[in-house]
Amino acid sequence: MKVTDHIALAKDTLISFEILPPLKGKSIQSIYDHLDPLMEFKPSWINVTYHRSETMFKKKGDGTFEKVEVRKRPGTVGIVAAIMNHYQVDAVPHFICGGFNMRETEDALIDLNFLGVDNVLALRGDAAKNETFFEPEPGGHRYAIDLLKQIMRLNDGLYLDDDIRDGGKTKFCAGVAGYPEKHFEAPNLEIDLQHLKDKVDAGAGYIMTQMFFDNQKFYNFVEACRNAGINVPIIPGLKPITNKKQLSILPRIFHVDIPTELSNEIMKCKTDADCELVGTEWLIQQSKELKQFGVPVLHYYTLGKPKVIWNAVKELI
Repeated sequence: MKVTDHIALAKDTLISFEILPPLKGKSIQSIYDHLDPLMEFKPSWINVTYHRSETMFKKKGDGTFEKVEVRKRPGTVGIVAAIMNHYQVDAVPHFICGGFNMRETEDALIDLNFLGVDNVLALRGDAAKNETFFEPEPGGHRYAIDLLKQIMRLNDGLYLDDDIRDGGKTKFCAGVAGYPEKHFEAPNLEIDLQHLKDKVDAGAGYIMTQMFFDNQKFYNFVEACRNAGINVPIIPGLKPITNKKQLSILPRIFHVDIPTELSNEIMKCKTDADCELVGTEWLIQQSKELKQFGVPVLHYYTLGKPKVIWNAVKELI
């Protein structure tokens, strides 16, 4: 079922989770162990992130170096299929521009369609670790809107090969990312919102936000979106803080602010366990307020911390 159909049929706020693919070498059982306790809450779908390959240089026997592309977390498409089969729940693969050309993108979308996957989250993705700015693959997409348009063309039965006539139509519901605190590359919020509206006008069915820790910023973002004519569902992305290092890591990597009240409480903690308690309580309060606000879905970035998420969500049931 499409994400938008889940939302349209819902009588209350839905729950969804997001997971990382396991590191190469780990089995699918690590995913099941992660999700098993969370399935108690009957999530409407599970998001599975995608991680592009990294360039590494391995020293050869003659002293020279060989350039090697390494993907540390492979298997997104397979994991999506496994989750849908194992739990009988919808799964949403993240689809990125980085690391794919358009033909590889088309082939991957065809595979997903054959597997009965109805949803994708269309993202540009981050720059490669050896790049200062994002650079697309040769023959690939530079922006998420271009990836989104390719997905929508497949929904219309239009393929890259012009000689394909009456091509089979896919039925993907595509979500896109939104940034309550502005995308860090956008010069201002107004331009960021225009880019977001362009993606919605191009066919995006819903918006999934970057994590945030101040609900007021989300409320302001929703109001700004509505004023800009963006009327699709906006789903808040939520993550707990579980250690002091995240007070500097999260703002640096994800370009989000940590409220003073939260950072002060975390700084008082003596152990990571204490930090988890503070982070969980903050997440519970965020969730309750957002549910009262009327969000269609509470989407949790589990990121290796299913117990923390379980402790928070159980307070909402």
